[in-house]
Amino acid sequence: MPQDNEANRLSARARRYARLGANAGAFAARVGVNRLTGGGRDDDARAFASALGSMKGPMMKVAQFLTTIPDALPADYANELIRLQSQAPPMGAGFVRRRMIAELGQTWRERFAEFDFKPAAAASLGQVHKGRTLEGEGLACKLQYPEMASAVETDLSQLDLLFSLHKRIGGAVDTREMAREIRERVREELDYFREAKVARLYGLMLADRPFVRVPRVHEDLSTRRLLTLQWLEGEKLTEFEGAPQAARDAIAVGLFDAWWQPFLRYGVIHGDPHLGNYAVVGKGSGAGQTIEGINLFDYGCVRIFPPRFVQGVVELYRALKANDEAHLREAYAMWGFPKLTRGTFDAMTIWARFICGPTLDDRVRTAADGVSPGEYGRKEIGQAMRALKAEGGGLLIPREFVFLERATIGLGGAFLRLGARLNFHRLYEDAIADFDPEAVGRRQAEALKTVGLTAASRAEAP
Repeated sequence: MPQDNEANRLSARARRYARLGANAGAFAARVGVNRLTGGGRDDDARAFASALGSMKGPMMKVAQFLTTIPDALPADYANELIRLQSQAPPMGAGFVRRRMIAELGQTWRERFAEFDFKPAAAASLGQVHKGRTLEGEGLACKLQYPEMASAVETDLSQLDLLFSLHKRIGGAVDTREMAREIRERVREELDYFREAKVARLYGLMLADRPFVRVPRVHEDLSTRRLLTLQWLEGEKLTEFEGAPQAARDAIAVGLFDAWWQPFLRYGVIHGDPHLGNYAVVGKGSGAGQTIEGINLFDYGCVRIFPPRFVQGVVELYRALKANDEAHLREAYAMWGFPKLTRGTFDAMTIWARFICGPTLDDRVRTAADGVSPGEYGRKEIGQAMRALKAEGGGLLIPREFVFLERATIGLGGAFLRLGARLNFHRLYEDAIADFDPEAVGRRQAEALKTVGLTAASRAEAP
């Protein structure tokens, strides 16, 4: 029987490779024909989205990453991917039962007072079921789909297809390090032991920020492919877009703390900006509505940075504020851009001034005045990329840059969705008032040791 199971797995894996190869080949042929016949880029983008969209699962997670990284894909390709639905078909009750037996044993059901076989949420790598402990506490049980390790490796093997688009259209950046970073982060998301440790890490890092709520891990009900957390009640962040201004501003301050506190003090970023990873706890309605806290979910996509990179982010802000070019070049070097030509430096600074814009402006404002959430950053990305192309393109993007950028854009988009009006300058100045890179290193080392993680972000089974 084990040999039969293994044969089935190998057969499924072979079919997946063949299907991916056929889709990739069809897309490449379509692009070639369009180039010869003068076909439109819109046709190419639709063919590309169709090739990936039929796969769902891990490849769509990779595609989601790419849509938030400047110049990783042409804008029309990214727009087509954004339109695709990435939710995988949920596992049925029988399948869920077998998966729970595989993770917790034949008597698993006796360990829960309640367990809902209908998923409360489904995603590309797994689905969440609501449960209850024998003591009555609500649970969120994230159960990984079967054979996801093989599926991820299959899909990651096609990652070069996505990045090869740059060479066909003269992309402005070199994507080699970006590809390495995406591969590592996606593989990490398969390890729920690691995610449990990261959830505990966030509980530690945000212990003095009770407004931001982190679910507690139930280790006795967790494995490498099953993560059981405390169920936190809350409403979707988008439900508060019409709330009073004071309520929306309070939510935004909570998001600011949830993101900047771990990064500036510990060198850690929550790298998935999806709005579904936040929930809001409010009270009352209308003009009297108040916000009691925000819940932060999903700790699979988290990046741990060296303290020098965190220092580079702070120094970039300080250099832009002082309009000091020499200091700015030093900050870029800390980020991993040691040698920049005049034109490349200017292109980078277009983007840096946009990203830091709200924190440089000492007034109450939105994250980007007059810009819709869907257009956030598009104009500035375009300006920077055109300037880089004029320099010949090929700027090597360091891997640390990828998820910092992704999280920053996601956070800004959330602020715009809320219509938050804050003095971001004052918030940021308060956050860096006692910044010390050596202290960041010490705090990071102590916190990682406490939860059993390494700076390399690789977890081992306990």
